[in-house]
Amino acid sequence: MAPAHDTGTQTSTTRPVRMVFTSRAGGTSSSPYDSFNLGDHVGDDPDNVAANRHRLADVLGVPSERFVWMEQLHTNTATVVDGPRPEPVEATDALVTTERNLALCVLVADCTPVLLSDHHAGVIAAVHAGRMGARNGIVRNTVDAMVKLGARPAAIQALLGPAAAGESYEVPRQMAQDVEKHLPGSMTRTAKGTTGLDIRAGVVRQLLECGITHIDADPRDTVTDADFFSYRREGTTGRQAGVIWLTDEAGKATND
Repeated sequence: MAPAHDTGTQTSTTRPVRMVFTSRAGGTSSSPYDSFNLGDHVGDDPDNVAANRHRLADVLGVPSERFVWMEQLHTNTATVVDGPRPEPVEATDALVTTERNLALCVLVADCTPVLLSDHHAGVIAAVHAGRMGARNGIVRNTVDAMVKLGARPAAIQALLGPAAAGESYEVPRQMAQDVEKHLPGSMTRTAKGTTGLDIRAGVVRQLLECGITHIDADPRDTVTDADFFSYRREGTTGRQAGVIWLTDEAGKATND
């Protein structure tokens, strides 16, 4: 298991918030889910998924029972959680918490994973920004939920993970125009010169409109990069994850 990112928001040796994106390498699953598949809803052997999730917990140093997963349905619903859940949170595409050492997880295989944190307020979120969810405001709704818990947009750090890039995400022109109307900045041209969508670019613009300026975006394209699962490239495939959690240092950090 190779994290794509592991980042904190403090300059000292302590890290009040940890953020990680996984790749598809280093797990136990067989083709077409090879090998570090973390999705339990894609047809993979449940024992392999469980083994991969336990390995993730071991590598990150967070007990597996403190990982919170979602039943992602491309909604615009953000759910606040205050403790472990034995089952995925139903019908939601974002998780928000102020609970320490609770790992919020988002599963993707082309959609944009978005991790958000205000470590001063001790509020974090994990967001599944697929085409429909992003179009319908899942990111904005998540930011609103964080603000209700004490976060300030100016203090929120955003990290976007590997996702389908505009160069590869071909869609009908009418669909692209519809998404662009609701998520400005997302309509683009593919490498073939056809109409495409860059959801990651649209989300970055929306975050800026929300007052969030501390934004990092991994530019890698899951459709063309074999290090990642891609539904558009493979059809039947696994899922990588974005994971974020507050450590015991959250809320104690000094200003950057």
